[in-house]
Amino acid sequence: MAATPPQAILDAMLLLRARRYAEARAQLQAHLARAPASVQALWLLGGACQESGDLDAARAAFTQLLQLDPRWVPARVALGELLARAGQIDVAERTLRRALDDDPRFARAALSLAQLLRRAGRTREALPITSAARTHSDDPDLLLEHALALRAWQRDAEALTLLQHVAAAHPRHADAAHYLALALHGAGRYEEAIASARRALGLGLDDAETWGVLARALAAAHRFNEAEDVFRSALQRDPDAVPLHEDHARLLWLRSGDLAHATAALDAALQRQPDSPALLALKAQLHGSAGDTHGAYALLARAAALPGADVQIEVAAATAALKDVPQRALDHARRAVQRAPQLAQETLIQALLVRSEYAEAAALLQRAQAARPNDQQLLALQATLWRVCGDARYRALYDYPSVVHAWTLDTPPGWTSLDAYLDDLRTTLRHLHDLHGHPPDQSLRGGSQTMGDLASHDDPVIRAFFDHAIVGPLDRHLAWLGRGDDPLRQRNSGRWRVHSAWSVQLRPQGFHVDHVHPDGWLSSACYIDLPDTLGIAPTDSA
Repeated sequence: MAATPPQAILDAMLLLRARRYAEARAQLQAHLARAPASVQALWLLGGACQESGDLDAARAAFTQLLQLDPRWVPARVALGELLARAGQIDVAERTLRRALDDDPRFARAALSLAQLLRRAGRTREALPITSAARTHSDDPDLLLEHALALRAWQRDAEALTLLQHVAAAHPRHADAAHYLALALHGAGRYEEAIASARRALGLGLDDAETWGVLARALAAAHRFNEAEDVFRSALQRDPDAVPLHEDHARLLWLRSGDLAHATAALDAALQRQPDSPALLALKAQLHGSAGDTHGAYALLARAAALPGADVQIEVAAATAALKDVPQRALDHARRAVQRAPQLAQETLIQALLVRSEYAEAAALLQRAQAARPNDQQLLALQATLWRVCGDARYRALYDYPSVVHAWTLDTPPGWTSLDAYLDDLRTTLRHLHDLHGHPPDQSLRGGSQTMGDLASHDDPVIRAFFDHAIVGPLDRHLAWLGRGDDPLRQRNSGRWRVHSAWSVQLRPQGFHVDHVHPDGWLSSACYIDLPDTLGIAPTDSA
């Protein structure tokens, strides 16, 4: 039979329940003066200090408790959480992993560790932790972390099913509604995403992030006026949030093609924070998209020189300088490589190629490809190097006739002919092209691009394209390619899935800039509607 706690402990517990933390703390400190080895008093004292905002004292209490009883897992978890709040991420991670080792069934340890990893940008590492923990816990917060880890591994369908379950089982859980809205948006179910985001707001989650989720879903659903209003509401809650400014400015640019209009809110934020590297880099991206390459580089060079600038801004500055000031591009790239070798390596190789410094570029490429032989950007750089050096291996690597083939779509069920289907598809896609500007982060220039991923669109005409029309051509193409030792054929298993898809509508003089797709290993274009004058040579007129 467990012993009854001392009266001082019982009194302190009553004070804590009444949220009289200062009195509880005094009571516990007096008791510890008489009984310094009381782990229960130290546990309650740590909680009292934490609730009253004295995190240093709470950390000291939990540390002292663990010195007396190293296997008190709740105290170790509480200590790990405090260390994480203090920014001591490495120590916090070790502390939480030790707690989970001591008691693998303690769900709070798994939850806190998963949250720490996600906030550190390491969500994928949380999957084995949450997978093990959910076998003996149905804590909704733990299940949410598991769903986020699934999404990080692109297991989106599983994540969506789990989030729907959590939201249904816990209809008052605002975070569940928030993350469900995110997943529904990713699945192309925009109206459902809007409803779930509004439900999260109605449950009290009145923060900029949730307003942003709603705004993005509204934009994807082509409810542009509402989306602009909601973006403004989100920015009122966090006026300097770079992701919100990015998506808001993107929407304004896509609707208008007017740079000044698109950057108005961003310029207001820059007046408050003129030396924000992230805001300057965002403005530079919009200038570059509008064709102002000199202005874009000037902004990026300024941003890269500021204290605290992310190394990716230095990389962006190098890329922006490649065409007009290649020596500066090389300088930016070398500085970036010193800070983040792997991240900036490809940009440095590009700068070396532009500067005709082929020997150093070749040496860097050899080392990089040894580590990442199937990296498509590296393969493109290798082909470029061999071409400019007159190396015969270029033709073997860049052998278009052996890898590119034109195929005719299959007629989906429900249509009497391919022409009839293409007529319906053409009409459907035209309705989706209700924007003016080209996406600022894509290769398109002089045209419009549909919002969202068409591969997850629920329109029956579009679904027929992915579920039927392209299935046969893709299967035939993989069979035609066959297997081999080259970078393309060695990955040919005969199986495939669509990574993403979109529709582009070019205006006269519209085009794509040269680019390499970083994801997927086959890229295709399907021409749905072409002008009657295509292929007719222009004639002189008086």
